[in-house]
Amino acid sequence: MSQNLNITAHDDFDWSVDKRNVASYSQDQREALEKSYEETFKSINEAELLKGTVVGLTKTDAIINIGFKSDGLISLNEFRDMPNITIGDEVEVLVLEKEDRDGQLSLSRKQARQVRSWQNIVDYFKSGEVVTGTITSKTKGGLIVDVNGLETFLPGSQIDVKPVTDYDQYVGKTMDFKVVKINEQIRNAVVSHKALIESDLEQQRGEIMSKLEKGQILEGTIKNVTDFGAFVDLGGVDGLLYITDISWGRVSHPSEVLSNGQTLNVVVLDFDDDKKRISLGLKQLTPQPWENLPEAVAEGSTVKGKVVNIEDYGAFLEILPGVEGLVHVSEITWSSQPINAKEFFKMGDEYEAKVVTLDREDRKMSLSIKQLTDDPWGDIENKFPENSRHTGVVKNITPYGVFVELETGIGGMIHISDLSWTKRYNNPSEFTKVGEKIDVVILSIDKENRKLSLGHKQLEEDPWNTFETVFPVGSVHEGTIIRKDDKGAVVQLAHGLEAFAPTRHLRKEDETSLSNEDTASFVVLEFDRNEKKILVSHSRTWEQAKADEREAQAKETKESVKKVQDKVEKPTLGDLGALADIKNKLKEEEEGNK
Repeated sequence: MSQNLNITAHDDFDWSVDKRNVASYSQDQREALEKSYEETFKSINEAELLKGTVVGLTKTDAIINIGFKSDGLISLNEFRDMPNITIGDEVEVLVLEKEDRDGQLSLSRKQARQVRSWQNIVDYFKSGEVVTGTITSKTKGGLIVDVNGLETFLPGSQIDVKPVTDYDQYVGKTMDFKVVKINEQIRNAVVSHKALIESDLEQQRGEIMSKLEKGQILEGTIKNVTDFGAFVDLGGVDGLLYITDISWGRVSHPSEVLSNGQTLNVVVLDFDDDKKRISLGLKQLTPQPWENLPEAVAEGSTVKGKVVNIEDYGAFLEILPGVEGLVHVSEITWSSQPINAKEFFKMGDEYEAKVVTLDREDRKMSLSIKQLTDDPWGDIENKFPENSRHTGVVKNITPYGVFVELETGIGGMIHISDLSWTKRYNNPSEFTKVGEKIDVVILSIDKENRKLSLGHKQLEEDPWNTFETVFPVGSVHEGTIIRKDDKGAVVQLAHGLEAFAPTRHLRKEDETSLSNEDTASFVVLEFDRNEKKILVSHSRTWEQAKADEREAQAKETKESVKKVQDKVEKPTLGDLGALADIKNKLKEEEEGNK
């Protein structure tokens, strides 16, 4: 029963019999015929590139015959670059599927172009062949280039040998490129237009280098001005014009005399074929200034120059472009006081100077500014005799004294000890400031070394002769502490006099110590007129008072004892008792004084 259920209609039909009920082919014959039929068609594989022929056109598709048992359809959208496509045209296609879900052969011309383009890109990369592409759009960091239907990337740095900032100007342009990088996994390629330019420049550079000779004069264009010189384009090869070869005179920065785009003649100084370096000169096209130095410039003559360089030891004046002379610091002024050239001179300032020495062969010249005026030290004894009084200006302050200028080129030093008779200064800056006027006395003259010894306190008589009678040893005076340290304190006394009190002499009666700005009584312990020193003590003032009080009490007690003894020969018991009390009191005072 179950077997009958599995039988369907026509299962007993013999397909090998034709309509006339005559068997035409056996099974083997049929298989042989099918095999023969299959062999009449091409054997194709998916993802294979093939040539096909347009055998028909519809409103939307092109019918392509690739020699397979069925034709394929490709949308006309893929033939936009072939607006005049006609039957019989041959095109390259890519087999997507031999049979899609509808049983049809699936082909693509667009993808065939992409695959073919990528294969070409790989070949171009390997061979270095130049390709032509069209820039279609701008993207981050560069441009997109269509090379035979394949999008490639053109980095901004590879557009030109010169920096490019405006990418939009290149969109839509068709240019030649070189494939410089590929990634086969993601089918990505990088192209360069700059590489082609560099290749051309390299060829031009080789031709120029082969014709170079030292001393050759070439025309060039300033390409880039830098701090150390300028790069000059010689028509495909760059040369360096170093800053020292721009002018015989000093050039602080090449931009002072050169600018980008400027055309000028230069001379080839040297070149290196291997490193392809060319050294150029500009100043060498004009004569060396020292060779044409006028005869009027001679030793003893006066010249005028501009400050072009300042060093610690002096300044260089440019007399003529490329001709300089040195004004040493010792030739700036007649003063013996050291001068800082960097403070005295300013770049660009002009000075007249006397030519002291001149060596045309070694191209050296020494100049002097001070020798254009008379030496003020020539009659120093007459103009500034010893003990004469003058007013000067404080020019410099050191820890040991004050330098005072009396007139240009004449000055001297006031030692710190000669500032005041009464005050001791830790630094002269406590007494005066730079730029202030000060009265001085000429103490001595050292004409040979151009030095004056000056004094300020000598404007007044030495008051210490009088102080000796005002502040004798043992005298008591009121004073104020103005400075204090571990060793003691400086005490300000009357008449502006300062004394010193050791720490142990600052103790007060309540066992505490005097502090800064405290005013108290002080007794003079020592007075040294030669050393100008006074030693004082506060402690002695109250210690002496106590000692005086004890001495007075002892004297009174002794007098009382004497009076008792001088009484009647037979003392009474009361007298004896009073005498015993006095003796005990004396004994107690003596023990208290120990």
